[in-house]
Amino acid sequence: MIGKELAEERNDDVKVDRVDVLSIGELYDRVEAALAATFSRGRGLWVRGELQSISDRTGHCYMDLVDPDSTRDRQSPVLKVKCWRNTWAQVKSLLLEEGIELQPGMVVLIRGTVDFYRPRAEVGFILSEIDITALIGRLAAQRAALLKALDSEGLIERNRRLPLADVPLRVGLIASPGTEGYRDFIGQIEHSGFSFKISVVPVTVQGPEAPAALAAAIGQFDATPVDLIVLVRGGGSKADLAGYDAEVLARAIAGARYPVWTGIGHTGDESVADIVSHRSFITPTECGRELATLVQDWWRERVDAPATIVESRALEVLQSHTEARRVARRRLAGAARQVLRLQTERLGRQAETLMKGAPRQIDTLSVGVVNRAARLGPMVKGHLTRVEDRFGAYRRLLRAYDVDRQLARGYTLTMDADGKIVKSVVGLTVGEVVTTRFADGATTGTIDTVVPAGLGDGARE
Repeated sequence: MIGKELAEERNDDVKVDRVDVLSIGELYDRVEAALAATFSRGRGLWVRGELQSISDRTGHCYMDLVDPDSTRDRQSPVLKVKCWRNTWAQVKSLLLEEGIELQPGMVVLIRGTVDFYRPRAEVGFILSEIDITALIGRLAAQRAALLKALDSEGLIERNRRLPLADVPLRVGLIASPGTEGYRDFIGQIEHSGFSFKISVVPVTVQGPEAPAALAAAIGQFDATPVDLIVLVRGGGSKADLAGYDAEVLARAIAGARYPVWTGIGHTGDESVADIVSHRSFITPTECGRELATLVQDWWRERVDAPATIVESRALEVLQSHTEARRVARRRLAGAARQVLRLQTERLGRQAETLMKGAPRQIDTLSVGVVNRAARLGPMVKGHLTRVEDRFGAYRRLLRAYDVDRQLARGYTLTMDADGKIVKSVVGLTVGEVVTTRFADGATTGTIDTVVPAGLGDGARE
């Protein structure tokens, strides 16, 4: 196309400007020259943008910045920012000292130079400085705005108003097991001598995921019966502790069902999590010590002190009763000796009287025994005679009913085949065998006829 245009230009009688044909290298040279003319390398410039992504895995730092007001526009321009290893180490150290961790969504003000990367035809930016003062001010403003919003919603005092159990032995611990902060808190609990029940939810305590993880852990304890939720971690840089200023964590603490104590290792300003919690402590050790002290004070006030009073009063009562029993024993022993002496004297007098009156009593009783013996013989004899007469009458009566004697008088006994006495013709049948007993023997026969009483001789069966 270009060759054809050049040929047409040669044949055309009209004079036109010659069209320059550039190589890619020449084109890039002109681009670099234009950039250098517009953006002086020695002078540098400031750029404001919202951090879209950041990576420093290789030691160098790579960022993508977009315009803060056009983050939702898919066609919004993206600035590729690079910060070389030596410069990034210094910048990162300054950020850590101020407790700042760059995260997507933050608006930053950076200084550097425009860069053109020829292999990719990419216009980028070489970072040499970050306005940390602006970042600090922006983070402080965000923190102040969060606290103001929480206060307006009544959330700053909400957890603090929750009643704490008198003996908070069931503790929900949110920490990273194995860390120094975890060990410091558990050490205080173990050395307290009380039987705490610790339920642990392990979480990551720093990094971008920490606030959401900590908030979710608090939510888990809303469905678990505990007396107290404890949030601890060891010391760290300001950047490591930045997650404890997050809104999601602050709202989780404020809306917790149980009181929340924080033991975050820091010596600077309070975090937002500390401000909205029920109580806050500067270290996990201090938090664990205060919890153990709280239970110990309750034990001393409600158990140990009353037990000491009861013990003291019991000793007093025991001593009083012991003395009373000692006095009572002395009195009882004296009274017993007095009663024993009186009874001994009384028994002596009775014995003397008995010894004097015994012969007369014996003589009197002897006469009575002789008189009773004289009357007893005839009485027994008369009674025996009356008994013999009664038994004689019984014997005569029994002899009158003797079967053999009745048979001797001419009566007979008729028995059936089973040996039962036949008392009536009712039930007898012709041909039945019966036995008739007489005084001198018995005879057996077969019934030929049965004549019921009142039918006469003519009746037959």
